[in-house]
Amino acid sequence: MRLRALLDTDALGLKLLGGEDELDRTVRGVMTTDLRDPSRYLSGGELVLTGLAWRRGPADSEPFVRLLVQAQVAALAAGEAELGSVPEDLVVACARHRLPLFAVHESVAFATITEHVVRQVSGERAGDLAAVVDRHRRMMTSGPAGGGPDVVLDLLGSDLDLRAWVLSPTGRQVAGPKDAEPALPAEVCAKLAAEHLAATRAGRRAPHRVSVGGTTYSLFPVRGRGQLPSAAAARVPQGAAAGGREVRETVLSDWLLVVEADAGDWAEERLDLLYGVTQLIAVERDRRDAARTVRRRLAQEVLELVQTGAAPAEIAARLRVAAPVLLPGLGAAPHWQVVVARVEWADGDGQTGRIAQTLLEEILVDPHATGPEQSDRIAVAHTGEEAVALVPLPAVSSEHDGSEAGVLADALLESVREPLSAGLDGDGRVTLGVSAAVHSAEGLRGALEEARHARRVAAARPGRVCAAGHQELASHVLLLPFVPDDVRRAFTARLLDPLRDYDRRHRAELIPTLEAFLDSDGSWTRCANRLHLHVNTLRYRVGRIEQLTGRDLSRLEDKLDFFLALRMS
Repeated sequence: MRLRALLDTDALGLKLLGGEDELDRTVRGVMTTDLRDPSRYLSGGELVLTGLAWRRGPADSEPFVRLLVQAQVAALAAGEAELGSVPEDLVVACARHRLPLFAVHESVAFATITEHVVRQVSGERAGDLAAVVDRHRRMMTSGPAGGGPDVVLDLLGSDLDLRAWVLSPTGRQVAGPKDAEPALPAEVCAKLAAEHLAATRAGRRAPHRVSVGGTTYSLFPVRGRGQLPSAAAARVPQGAAAGGREVRETVLSDWLLVVEADAGDWAEERLDLLYGVTQLIAVERDRRDAARTVRRRLAQEVLELVQTGAAPAEIAARLRVAAPVLLPGLGAAPHWQVVVARVEWADGDGQTGRIAQTLLEEILVDPHATGPEQSDRIAVAHTGEEAVALVPLPAVSSEHDGSEAGVLADALLESVREPLSAGLDGDGRVTLGVSAAVHSAEGLRGALEEARHARRVAAARPGRVCAAGHQELASHVLLLPFVPDDVRRAFTARLLDPLRDYDRRHRAELIPTLEAFLDSDGSWTRCANRLHLHVNTLRYRVGRIEQLTGRDLSRLEDKLDFFLALRMS
C-alpha cells in the first residue's frame, strides 16, 4: 500500500506534517516502538509508530530520525497523547532527512492503525488467502461478532487445517481452538514456552521449530506494541541482541503463537499470513493490557500511601475503592495479601520494575483457572526496581486468621520455573516474596515489609527463579544470608580453618565429628553411636577441637558459634 492511502482513510486520523513529495512510498509493514534505537527490528518499508517516550529533549530527535532513515523506513507517525503535539525539533529532523511525518490524534489508538496496515499489507501479499485474514480481523473486533483469539485459532483450523494455541511467556494457555481434543498438556506448554524464550534470548530466527513428544511445533512471536507482520521482517539475524536491553524488556512478556506443524518448508505467502495473524492477536494483547490500567493505578496509589506513612483511614478509603474493582459483587471487605517481585540482571541493570510488573501479573494467574481471567483480580504497581502486587482475598470466617489462604510461595513458581529460567538465560534472576493475609489497612505496611523481607530471603537462595513466603521468616537461620560476605569468611575461617588443616594433615575427621556432636545436642552417647565410635575416642576428638580453636564445647555460646560457622561455610 502507498503512504497516500493512509491519509485517505479518515478513521486513522492522520495529519501530514512533512514529506508531501514522498507519499508514493510503499508501506510493507508496521512497527510501534519507543526504543531510542529500534533499527535492529527494522528491515525497510515500515510505517513506524511512536508515542515519543524515547524523547527526553530536543537533541534526541535528530539521531532517532537518522536511524530510521538508515533502516529505510517508509514514514514516521508520532502520537500526540504524550506531549500534546509533535515537537518542532522532530518535524525539522524529518524534513532534513526527507522522512514523511504524520501526527496521530490522541483519540486514535496505535492498534487501530496497526490493524489497518496489517490487513492491507497481508491482503496484498497473501493473494487469495487474504479473505482468511479478513475473517480473522472481523472476529477480533469488539461487538456481537467478536470472539477473541480463540475464534481466530478456530478459523486457522477450519481454513488452513492448522491446530494452534496462544501461550504466555510462562506457558499458560491464553487461547486455543475450542474443539482441540485432547488439550495441549501443561508440561508441553511449559516446554514450548521455555524453547521460545531460549531462542529469543539467543537471537535465533523465527519461527522456532521444536519437537516435543514426537510432535513438531512452530513458534511465532506475538509481540505487543505491534512488531512487523511479514516473515522477512521477523527474521532477526542469528545471535543479534541476545543479551541486549531491548530483548530483556520484551522476552518475559511477549506471547507466542504455537502451530502444530513444521513451518520450515512453508511458502513465503503462508508465513506472511501467520505473521499477519500474530499481529491481530497482538491487538487483543494490547487491549487486555489497556484494561489493566485502572488496576495498576489503584495499586500505585495504595503503594504510595503505604510507603509515605499515610493515615490508616486514608489507606482504607483507597482499599474500599479497589475492592469492588478487583472483586465485583463482594459484599464484605476482602483481606489483602502482598507479593513483591524483582528481576535482576548480572550486569546490574536496576530499572526493571516495569518488567517485573508485567511478569508478576502473569505469574499470579492460576494456569488452571476457568471463567473470568484471574489477573482481573490483581493490582500490580512498580517502582524503579521492584513490582508490588495487591491481591484481594474474600474475607475468611472469624475463626480463621487468613494466614493459610491466598497465594503460597512454593505453588507460585511450580509451573513457571522452567520457561522463566530459559528466558533469563543464565544472566538474570526472578525472586518473589509473599506476605500473610492482612485484615485491614493498618496491617498493609507490615505486609509490604514482610513480603520484601521474604523476597530477600528468596534472593539469598541458589537458582534463577526463587520465592519465599511469610511462613519461612521464623528461623534465626534465615539471618545468615544477610551477613556480609567478608564477615562470613573471617568468622568461619577463624573457627573452622584450624580444624580443616588438622583433618587434611592427619585424616582425623574433626569437622564431621563437630557436626555430629552439635546435631546430637552435645550428647556423648548419641554422638558416639551415630559415628560408631567409643565414647573415649569421641572425647579425645572433642578435646582436640577445643585445643585447636580455644573454645569450650560445654558452653552454649561456643556451641552456637560453631553451629553458625558450619551453616555459613
